[in-house]
Amino acid sequence: MASSDELACVYAALILMDDEVPITAEKISTILKAANVSVEPYWPGMFAKAAAGLDLRSMVSNVGSGAGVGGGAPAAGGAAPAAGGAAAPAAEAKKEEEPEAEESDEDMGFSLFG
Repeated sequence: MASSDELACVYAALILMDDEVPITAEKISTILKAANVSVEPYWPGMFAKAAAGLDLRSMVSNVGSGAGVGGGAPAAGGAAPAAGGAAAPAAEAKKEEEPEAEESDEDMGFSLFG
């Protein structure tokens, strides 16, 4: 869970990004001071360094798109089924596939009793 210091810096960085202002530690600190929010002094610098190498605008605009989730499903009205409806059994087979089992703690060498 994020702390209030982290959230304050995230919101300040988003405000700067939205106004197309470079995200710097000084700018984040200025916004936080104007909002009467106090954070540990290292947070603005950390967020400024983290944001320097990122394209935040594209990240924010693609939040709900599922980008990077995996293969993805075709859009509604995708490819037309082949003659005789051969695409329907393939779709049913994909639905029936079970997700891969997650590794347990024992698989990774951690065990409460071992």
